[in-house]
Amino acid sequence: MGTVAGRYAAAERSLKGPTTSYAGSRQNQEGADRIGASQREKRLSPKYNTSQLASTRIAQWGSRMLINCAVYENGQKFADIPVERISEYLARDGCLVWAALSEPSPDEFDAIAEHFDLHPLLARDARQVAASPQFEEVDDCLLAILQTVERGSVESDELRVGYLSISVAKNYVLTVRFGTQRGFADIRARVEREPELLQLGSGYILYALMDAVVDGCYFPVLQVLERELDRIEEEIFKKRAVRDNIESLYNLKQKLVTLKHAVESMIQTSGRLFGGRVPKVAAGLGDYFRDVYEHLAQIDRLIEGVLEMLTTAVQVNLGLINLNATEVTKKLAAWGAMIAVPTMIGGIYGMNFENMPELKWTFGYPMALSAMVILDLGLFFWFRRIQWL
Repeated sequence: MGTVAGRYAAAERSLKGPTTSYAGSRQNQEGADRIGASQREKRLSPKYNTSQLASTRIAQWGSRMLINCAVYENGQKFADIPVERISEYLARDGCLVWAALSEPSPDEFDAIAEHFDLHPLLARDARQVAASPQFEEVDDCLLAILQTVERGSVESDELRVGYLSISVAKNYVLTVRFGTQRGFADIRARVEREPELLQLGSGYILYALMDAVVDGCYFPVLQVLERELDRIEEEIFKKRAVRDNIESLYNLKQKLVTLKHAVESMIQTSGRLFGGRVPKVAAGLGDYFRDVYEHLAQIDRLIEGVLEMLTTAVQVNLGLINLNATEVTKKLAAWGAMIAVPTMIGGIYGMNFENMPELKWTFGYPMALSAMVILDLGLFFWFRRIQWL
């Protein structure tokens, strides 16, 4: 950041003229900065320095990935600024730059990161499309990657998992969205309406974004999953295929586990932002981050409760499957007994013994048929009485 600040300070003095006396050490530092900048320019190109190359690449790609870039001073929005002026305002005392990106390619992100002088380790993790939730602190810079969980399209019940990368330092906030449907323009507008809170610095913006993910992503999804469980529970005792119930319950369990993983990772992140040693950007904001932590803990408890209810619903459904199997067994046994009676009588008189008095009896055949019908009717009504049929 020193070289960038030196170049812009020198440019401002050449345009506006001297306004303040500087010590010799300050002049020596600026001279060293200019020498370092010129050396980098020679390595890159005879025409462009690092900032110019980054700005040129961004201009070539257009603004499709840059959602907003604004500078704030003393809690008030100063102006929306182009990318090429980011370094200028970062060099000014009391200025805070907030840039928001959506789905940038690695090259696009690198072009923006050069303006912020983002640490290479943080830049490497922040630009990954499928990054895992994490929390990193390098020097005075902080990187928080949050997992967002949202409902998919209206036609689909699937969940949409995305990531929000938030790079925070004393004088800037850089957010990058990957795979998220929800925008954060409303959060920017809310923060701008609260200048007294925005004066707390970049840490307050980090809090506002984390709070938006919790209240705008996790809570609504949990409510939808609770309603889905209620609907499945109503269907369990209806005349429908129990296999469909099992599939629905396990699909719901997968969604709850996905949400739980996102919540637990964010609990770990928010827990490191209050109490004890905290990053510099979060200093003085312990109560705000504790509020986020408590909301996440509440969601985690609710998820545990829904998972317990889901486990109970699965057990009930499996019990109903066993009950249905028992009912089928009873019916098969009842019909088997009713078929066995005429089979037994027919088998006895079909053995063709010579000394069987009933064979030559006039009423033998009607009596055999009558015995079959009477016994089967008796069994039928008895099985109906004990609810086997």
